[in-house]
Amino acid sequence: MNEKDLIKLWNSMRTQIIMAQIAPSLVLIGVFALAAMGKFDTANDGAKYLAVGVAAVTGILAIISQYAAVREGEALVADLAKVSSPSILAKKIAESRGLLSISAIVITGSGVAIFALVVWAVLG
Repeated sequence: MNEKDLIKLWNSMRTQIIMAQIAPSLVLIGVFALAAMGKFDTANDGAKYLAVGVAAVTGILAIISQYAAVREGEALVADLAKVSSPSILAKKIAESRGLLSISAIVITGSGVAIFALVVWAVLG
C-alpha cells in the first residue's frame, strides 16, 4: 500500500474506535440516570441483573472492537514506517505505536473499572 492509502486506513481505524464508544456511552448514560434517580433501589433483582448484563455485554463488545482496531493500527504504523520518503504526517503517525499500546491498556482498564462502578451503582 502507498502512503495515502495507509493514512486513509489509519483514519478509518480511528473512526472505528470512536464509533465503538457510542453504544456503551448511551447505555452508561441510561444506567447513570436511573441510578441517580434511585430507580434501582426499588427495582426487582431481575431488572438489576438485566441492567448489569446489558452494560457488560455492550462494554465487552466495545472493548473487543476497540482493541481489534488498536492492534490493526499497530500493524499499520509499522507499515507506514517502511514507506520511502514519507510525509511529515506519515512520520508522526508512524511514531504513534507507543500511544496505541497505551490506548489498548486504557481501553481495557477503564472498561473493567467502569463495569465495577456499574455493578456498584445498580446492585448497591
